[in-house]
Order: sequence, then structure tokens, then C-alpha cells
Amino acid sequence: MAPSTGPLHLAAAVDGTGSYAAPYYVELARLAERGTLDFITLDDSFGPPGEGPGRPDALAVLARVAPATERIGLVPTVTTTHTEPFHVSCAVATLDWVSRGRAGWTVGVSATEAEARLVGRRPAAPAAELWAEAGEVADVVARLWDSWEDDAEIRDLATGRFIDRDRLHYVDFEGGHFRVRGPSIVPRPPQGHPVVAVDATDPVTRDTAARHADVAFVRATTPDAAGRIRDELRLRTGESGRDPGALTVLAAVTVDLSDGEYAAGPGSAQGPLTAVDDRPPLYRGGPVDLADLIAGWHTAGAVDGFHITPAAPPGDLERFVNGTVALLQHRGLFRTFYPGTTLREHLGRPRPANRYALAREGAR
Repeated sequence: MAPSTGPLHLAAAVDGTGSYAAPYYVELARLAERGTLDFITLDDSFGPPGEGPGRPDALAVLARVAPATERIGLVPTVTTTHTEPFHVSCAVATLDWVSRGRAGWTVGVSATEAEARLVGRRPAAPAAELWAEAGEVADVVARLWDSWEDDAEIRDLATGRFIDRDRLHYVDFEGGHFRVRGPSIVPRPPQGHPVVAVDATDPVTRDTAARHADVAFVRATTPDAAGRIRDELRLRTGESGRDPGALTVLAAVTVDLSDGEYAAGPGSAQGPLTAVDDRPPLYRGGPVDLADLIAGWHTAGAVDGFHITPAAPPGDLERFVNGTVALLQHRGLFRTFYPGTTLREHLGRPRPANRYALAREGAR
């Protein structure tokens, strides 16, 4: 674990507790935007009714949030298991267009038999198979985003030509789980490739994260444990042929700040995190101690930042933004304004070149 020299990144979940009203999500998104957080996430799954609170479609909700916000990134979970990759590509590209370059998606899989029965397409599969399929989805989705070159639309009224067909490409993808010909029906997104996120806590997900993700979420209760996962992910990223620095690793933590300035309790000077089943570790304490924890982990090089889930929104998100984030900004550890307009710019990532345009130029 090497000391961090990169900027601190912060993001937050805006999952509701059975809320279906748009103003609820807009309020949380605007609050996160006031804190200049990189992005918000909204979880989703194919879980059947009766297994926890119902939820609206995450991608559709954030498409509604997009025009009510200006800079905050919008990252819904999209389940790949029972969803056509062509539709995933078009939906996320559309979110990028309506948000003017602020979209991403968290790759999700559907692993339970109950979800498989609900959708009715096929039985549940082992996790390794599901994540191998998810990696193929992420691959073909990126190819479909590139299937329109940036200048494919010519809109030439004199000749009646809308598209330059030489700049429209068939992806002709054939993997182990599906075949997709393309091209997309949506022009290349403003970011080129909207941001891809993966929860990389489970080792079975790490190959997909290393090959395709821009952001990886990890769950750990100590900086040493988080640092080991981060090091492994970056090693795998390099082995896959990508720049290891292209992967932003965020520690996922649930925060309960309801006790205000109550100290986090005995233990580490940075405050303890409590493991909670398959959910992010729980932090319970005050905003100041949380700021110390975030600063300590980041400075030590354990992670590139944090993805927080408020235990009780909107109260805990408000305390995080107005308390923890404000203190980090005061210390000069986190930005006070957005230097760019797209989510890729928030993360310090360049806009990817179009693979088909590069191939065409190389063939000349």
C-alpha cells in the first residue's frame, strides 16, 4: 500500500426506503451535488415483491433526476442476467445524452432462483457463470457505444443524407452467451463510454472489474484489508492490458451519523467499522471522526475514496455533506467545485477514442 497522491473521490447511494416519488430522489441528488460529490448511485434488482420494499426502476428514476441537476454523476444499477445487452447499451447511452455526459452504470447480476422464476427466461446460474456473462455484456455494450463514430451524423439537407454510413459500424460480437450484430440505434454518448462500476468485494467479480470497470466498490473494515483488494484489482487490471491507474477503487461504507458529534467509540483512532453480513461495513459516530477515517484511509493509499450509503436518508446524507464533506473541504482534502461537466472529468478519466475510427485511420 503506497501513500496516495491522487485526488479524493466521494460518492453516495440515494436508495429509498420504498419511496416512489420523484422529489425524494431529486432532493437527495441536489444535496449530494451541493457537496460536489462525484456521483450518486441507485440500486436495483429483479427481486420479487414481498422480499423487502418495492423499488422503481433505477435507470428511469435517474433519467428523471438528470434535468433537475447540473453536475452530479448518475449511476444506476443495471442487471445483466435477464436483460438484452443491446437494450442495456441503448438505455445507458440515452441516460448519458439526457444528463449531458453524467451517466454511468453499476453492473449487476441476478443470482437467485426466485428472481429467475419471476423473469421466466431461464433458471438461476452459478455466480462465476453470471459474472463471465456480465463481462461479455460490458464488452459488447462498449462496442455498441463505439458503433457510431462521433461525426457519423452529417444531417446534409442538400443531399438528404442523415448519416455517413462509412462511420456506422456493425459490432458482429459473438461470445459464450449471446450474439449481437449492431450497430446501436443511439448515437455515441457524450462521454464516448459512460462510466462502468462493479462491486468487486467478492473475488468472483474481480476479473470483470479489472477488464471493464472504471470504478470498483470494495468492502473492508480496515485500511490494510481495503489496500490488499485495491492492489489485487490494479494488478489484474494491468494483466488485462489496461492501465492499472484507470480503475478508481472506492470503499463502500454505510454511515449512521444520527448521534451527531458522538465519538465513534474505542478502537482505532480512525474509528471502527463493523462488518454487517453482505452489506457495506457500518460506521456509527460523528461527522468529524468520519472525516478523519476517510482522510486516513486515502492518505495511506488504501483506497481512492469512499462510496457512502446513508443509514437513514436524507438525514444522514445531509450530515455527511454539511459535516464530513465540509470538513474535508476546509482541510483542503476535497474539492469545493466541479472542474468539469462530465462524470469522466469528475473521476479524472479521459474520453475514450472510438475503436472503429482508430481502426479505419490505421487502415489508411
